Amino acid sequence: MQFSEKRNLTRWIIIMASFVIVILILWNTYSFFQIFKNEERIKMELWAQSLKAFNNADPETGDIELPSQIMSNNKTIPLILTENNQIINYVNIDESISGDKVRLKDYLEKLKKQNNPIIIEYNPGKFWNLYYGDSSLLNKLKYYPIALLLIIVLFGAVVYNFYRSTKMATQNKLWAGMAKETAHQIGTPLSSLIGWLEIMKADNVDETTISEIEKDINRLQTITDRFSKIGSEPVLEPMNIIKETEASFDYLRSRFSKQVEFSFKAPKKPIMVSLNPALHSWTVENLVKNAIDAMKGKGKLSVTIVSDPNFVKILVADTGSGIPKKQFKRVFEPGFTTKKRGWGLGLSLTKRIVEEYHKGKIKVAHSEMGKGTTMQVSFRKA
Repeated sequence: MQFSEKRNLTRWIIIMASFVIVILILWNTYSFFQIFKNEERIKMELWAQSLKAFNNADPETGDIELPSQIMSNNKTIPLILTENNQIINYVNIDESISGDKVRLKDYLEKLKKQNNPIIIEYNPGKFWNLYYGDSSLLNKLKYYPIALLLIIVLFGAVVYNFYRSTKMATQNKLWAGMAKETAHQIGTPLSSLIGWLEIMKADNVDETTISEIEKDINRLQTITDRFSKIGSEPVLEPMNIIKETEASFDYLRSRFSKQVEFSFKAPKKPIMVSLNPALHSWTVENLVKNAIDAMKGKGKLSVTIVSDPNFVKILVADTGSGIPKKQFKRVFEPGFTTKKRGWGLGLSLTKRIVEEYHKGKIKVAHSEMGKGTTMQVSFRKA
């Protein structure tokens, strides 16, 4: 058996054992509750017999000391004595209730629901009804299982959050390590390509060819820079977000099919935002590529930048298949994808870049099935 399988088996054993322990505790609590409830019933029956004995005793010759002592020993169980549905006596009831006839009658109805009455025939054909409630100890025991379950749920939530945060921290370290290693691996052939580019320039190769190759090499350098920043705090600088967004947009537009109709709209005046240019271009690239995938490489894609006094918003709209409303938040979860091929990391990574690194916000602004989707990224102005 592999280590991971043993770990999962151990985890399930612990979970099942915890459930068994909880069930045993709840069952024992219920058993104690029933035992105490029966004992209180016996006490009330004894109290009723003492009341009857006290009522029928001869004041001069009868022994009333024992019945009196038994009745006076009840300090915790509330009770009401009635005759012909009229209250004639009560014990262990709060003054705020006993001093109000309406509240006392309401309290009597409450006692009737808690326990069956004890009928006392104090004289032939004459009866008292003794209604009693649960003592404070019994009431505490009644709510003990609920308190226990709440404690267990809270403890489970703490353990789950600790486990989840530990797992996420491990995944983040792994992701950061893989990203840095990828950057390192790309760096070696990239250095060689830069050398070959210089040789091509020396050999007077066509300037257009060199220019296009140079753009792709610069792009590879940007990608290397992106991956090297994963797991570390990026440096943010006040930059013109219109210029940075348009540069990434233009590069992508020149490398995609002519079947996609691109459009870019933005204010003419520069808008300054604290950005890391390498990571911001990654955000634009992910959103544009995701939109083109949604349209299956054919349709209209627009990037619009709008501004208000405090924030600037980038809207990326497509004419793709759309996203169901229930999936608006799920699309940003790691591993979530609707494509047959893909890791489901693009929008998750974009969310991290926007919200964790740039302190911005990203969301699905609007989507309609069969008509398209608009993604919105918001940044605070510098």
